[in-house]
Amino acid sequence: MKKCLIILWVALSLCYPMNANAGQGPSASRGRDYYEERGEILWEVPTHSKVIALTFDDGPDEQSTMKILDLLKQHEAKATFFVVGSRVEQHPDIVSRELQEGHEIGNHSYTHPPFHNISGNKLLSELNQTQEAILDATGVKSVLFRPPGGSYNESIVRTSKDFGMLTVLWSWHQDTLDWRKPGVNRIVKKVLDNARNGDIVLMHDFVPNSTQTVEALAIILPELQKRGFEFITISELMSYQENTNKFMEVNH
Repeated sequence: MKKCLIILWVALSLCYPMNANAGQGPSASRGRDYYEERGEILWEVPTHSKVIALTFDDGPDEQSTMKILDLLKQHEAKATFFVVGSRVEQHPDIVSRELQEGHEIGNHSYTHPPFHNISGNKLLSELNQTQEAILDATGVKSVLFRPPGGSYNESIVRTSKDFGMLTVLWSWHQDTLDWRKPGVNRIVKKVLDNARNGDIVLMHDFVPNSTQTVEALAIILPELQKRGFEFITISELMSYQENTNKFMEVNH
């Protein structure tokens, strides 16, 4: 996992030198096709291989994240955790465990503010503080970014790129809405009924006063494995892209 992360980091760094709304369709100034064709945002990776990327936002959490890590380990599954910087500072040991067990760490801002109208200075601060928190906890910086609420525009995408990160969202048919606490069965049904090769599934490992995500994951993992799916990280999923280089090209 560390080797894969380092390779992607180097590739992105060469292309992008360092400078100092959940739902069916996140808000944006341009449509999905524009960003997807330019390789600037990743929603999913169409592939004939039975692979899926589980992603967890908003952690780490000393209870939910630990239970999720235990389940992933039990089923030999890998995932990507989009962490909130302020919570990383509170639980660096959990983030360190995530990386040590072969999972990937993504930047999900420092305080999880609304991103639909975020200012340039605030955006820079949110990304930079989280990168530093991840570095302190793991020894590496993230090469992936997911904006809170899935909100994106030219400024957000460009700034993420300037930090050497690829903006990653999720398959629109795989938004579990687990943060709303819809019930374990609804979360399970959302994932299982819509499972497709190359999906990126959106879940959360920090939902206050809720165990629904953990309970749902305990059902989802063995069922999808019975169907032949393998659970991999975002960087691993990108290797299934027919033209992986398009996510690493400089766009002007």
